[in-house]
Amino acid sequence: MKVTEYFEKAKGKTLISFEILPPLKGSTIQEIFDSLDPLMEFKPPFVDVTYHREEFVYKSMKDGYFEKTAIRKRPGTIGICTAISQRYGVDAVPHLLCGGFSKEETENALIDLNFLGIHNVLALRGDARAFESKFVPEEKGHKYAIELVKQIVEMNNGVYQDEHVVNGANTDFCIGVAGYPEKHFESPNMDADIINLKKKVDAGANYIVTQLFFDNKKYFSFVDKCRAAGIDVPIIPGLKPVTKKYQLNSIPRKFYVNFPEELVKAILKAKNAEARIQVGIEWAVMQSKELKAAGVPGIHFYTMGDSPIIQAIAEQVF
Repeated sequence: MKVTEYFEKAKGKTLISFEILPPLKGSTIQEIFDSLDPLMEFKPPFVDVTYHREEFVYKSMKDGYFEKTAIRKRPGTIGICTAISQRYGVDAVPHLLCGGFSKEETENALIDLNFLGIHNVLALRGDARAFESKFVPEEKGHKYAIELVKQIVEMNNGVYQDEHVVNGANTDFCIGVAGYPEKHFESPNMDADIINLKKKVDAGANYIVTQLFFDNKKYFSFVDKCRAAGIDVPIIPGLKPVTKKYQLNSIPRKFYVNFPEELVKAILKAKNAEARIQVGIEWAVMQSKELKAAGVPGIHFYTMGDSPIIQAIAEQVF
C-alpha cells in the first residue's frame, strides 16, 4: 500500500513510523530485526531505510603514493527493505539519493524495487562527501532532488532513460521528499526553501517528511507556510530524542537545527547519563503528544540505533 493511502485510511488518526540505518558492512540482518522487534507492537504501517553514498579512503602504496578507493560502509538498503516486508508484513520505504548514482543506476534500482513489490520511495539529494565543501552530483546523475522526483514520475508514466525501451511498463511509486522546518541550510531564507519544496510537490511528490526539530512551533509555522504556498500533501513531522550531552553540539552542526533553551538547560542540569536520557524521553513525549493532539497524520521517529528509547517514548504516546 502507498504511504499516502495509509494516511487516508487512518481518517485523522496519527500513525507512527520509524527510520533505521542499514548495519555496517560485515554485520547481519539480525541487527535490524533486534532493533525493530520491540517497535512492532506499535503497528507502524511503514519503515524507512536510509541509503548511504560511497565514501573515499586513501590507501598507502609501497611506492609512497596513495590510492583513492571508494567504499560503501552501509550497503544493502534494497535487500533490507525486502527482508523487513517479509518478516513484519509492513511496507518498507527505501531512500533514493542523487549523490553517488547516475540516472541509469537510479533507473535500475527503481526497476529492482518495482519487481520486488516495493512501491514507496523517499527521494533525496543527499549530502556532500566529507571532503567536499558543497554537493557535487555524480557524472550523468541528478544535481537536485526535484530532478530525481521527475525521473520517478517519468517511470510511473512508462518513460525510461533507456531510449531503446518502447511502450515501457508504468511503475506506481509513491514519492516522499524532505522538508525543513528550520529551512535547508543552503537556502537563503525560509520563503525560498518553501518555493523549492513547492516545485518538488508540483513535480509529483506525494508527501513530505520533515527534518528533525525540537520546537513544535517551528513545525506548525512550517506547515502554515506550506499551506499558504499551495502545498497540500501530508507533512509528517520527524523526531529524534536528544539523550547525550555531546549532541547539544553535534546535532546542530550536522542537521542545522536549534535547541530550545529550556531543553539545553535540562540536559546540562542532569546529573548523569541516565538522567539525560530521561530528559530526552520526556521532551520527545511532550513533543509527540502535542503533535498528536494537533492531528498530524503521522510521527516519524529517527531511531538511529536507539530503539529502547524510541520504545519508551512510543509507550507513552501510542
